[in-house]
Amino acid sequence: MIEEGRMSRADLKNWPIFSLLDSKFIAKIHMAVVYGSLGNEALIVTKEGSVYGLGTNVSGCLGTGDVHNTLFPKKIDALCDKGIKYFTYGSGPHVLALSNKGEVYSWGHNGYSELGNGSSNQGLTPTIISTILSEKLIVSIACGSHHSLALTNEGEVFAWGQNNCGQVGSGMNSNQGAPRKVNSILSEKKVISITCGQTSSIALTDVGEVYGWGYNGVGQLGIGNYINQSCPCRVSHLVGVVIEKVVCGYSHTLALSDEGTLYSWGGNSYGQLGLGNKANSCSPVKITLPEMGRVSDIAALHYNHISVAVGQGGRIFMWGQCRGQSVTTPVATYLPHIHDALACYATPSVMHEPLVLNADEDSGILECLKQAFDDPATSDLTIQVQGKSIHVHKSVLKIRCQYFRSMFQEHWTENNQNTLEHDQFSYEVYRSFLKYLYTDEVDLPAENALELLELANAYFETQLKRRCVQIIKQGITVMNVAFLYKTAIEYNAKELEDFCFKFALNHMTAVVQTPQFSKLDEATVKTFIIKAAQAAAFKT
Repeated sequence: MIEEGRMSRADLKNWPIFSLLDSKFIAKIHMAVVYGSLGNEALIVTKEGSVYGLGTNVSGCLGTGDVHNTLFPKKIDALCDKGIKYFTYGSGPHVLALSNKGEVYSWGHNGYSELGNGSSNQGLTPTIISTILSEKLIVSIACGSHHSLALTNEGEVFAWGQNNCGQVGSGMNSNQGAPRKVNSILSEKKVISITCGQTSSIALTDVGEVYGWGYNGVGQLGIGNYINQSCPCRVSHLVGVVIEKVVCGYSHTLALSDEGTLYSWGGNSYGQLGLGNKANSCSPVKITLPEMGRVSDIAALHYNHISVAVGQGGRIFMWGQCRGQSVTTPVATYLPHIHDALACYATPSVMHEPLVLNADEDSGILECLKQAFDDPATSDLTIQVQGKSIHVHKSVLKIRCQYFRSMFQEHWTENNQNTLEHDQFSYEVYRSFLKYLYTDEVDLPAENALELLELANAYFETQLKRRCVQIIKQGITVMNVAFLYKTAIEYNAKELEDFCFKFALNHMTAVVQTPQFSKLDEATVKTFIIKAAQAAAFKT
């Protein structure tokens, strides 16, 4: 299985704006985001916490205190050492930054009060939004063309900026100069994520419900009509489906369920709905493509009309407006990451979210270790599994794994042997485990992840257990969740146990009727029922 999500500094070459950076500066980069109508602006956060702007600086969107373009990184003093962890941007452009302390900074274009500072003056320097947001812990931010959203740790949504189509959700059409809580039905819900289309807003609750408001001219709210909404309205066609992620394009929306099913709605002039046609849809439609399999992640952004998804095995699929062409059905690529797909095919080539680079990257050493795995020319130990040989190095195994560190001691027989036989786990799984020790990557199909989890548990490999859990979570279904829930308890995999429980809770009626649930032992069933009752699953 390909692990989507790990990128190195060498991958920055996909964006031309970074081409003039010298290698010493590139080595310092921790996070970067590319934005702007031509993909000609960038913000950079270094490992030590300094923040830089780079590019054409339209409307002062670099936050460097002026409107001068810069081919080389220019420090943004107002953000240095503030613990900036996320950026998002509008097409004005205006920019928001979120700190580790839950503070929101804004700068750039402000013709529609999208900076949330109570004025309409252009912001050349990042300024903290010190209104009601300063009293809250903000955990997420989002921008449309000229409006902004913020989400608190308590599940409240605040909005401000342009409101000509109701995208601020205030029930009025006048622009909102400062953050105001989006009330109405959302006041009774706990929102866990927010996203924006060009002039629309979407919120996802903790129970998997989707709400939309704002412009709805091509059905991007998914509410079954084409009428703009100035207050949040639930996407009723998804009742009974638990959605875990929603993203917005310029005028279309994608939603991913907890079962890995993908839905789309809204504008479709470039085939961005992935339905094989160019007809708009005002209600969610399931994207059915056997080749894609279970989907684990999705991406879109309000700057363009492209859609991207991570399918079974980590394969990247894309559709919509791809380099000027209309692709109406998801197409598999050979790209390893969502960021790569957007960099190569989106117009403009901007990022859907900041790119966080490997914190521990040292390509020379890592590359050498990867090449050394299963290399008979340099190995000093052969491990035989099911009659097949795996060539490894005792020193690497000792450094990376406590199990082998204990085994290869002077008084142990194994320390003096050149060949060891292993019969506890299958060849595929054991080879994947040994390769993980060299590469820190898990290269294994989802169907073998449970056996690898058993190995990780037996060898006390905590980090590997977490990797296995992530793979297994992508393959959870109504039919197997009861078995995986029990397995998670046995292996003390708390994260997987909690995930299985929540999934089962969301699909309670179907799960309790499966053969796997009927095979659970009495103690496990009793514990499950008590937890379900505490979660109010049996309230009428």
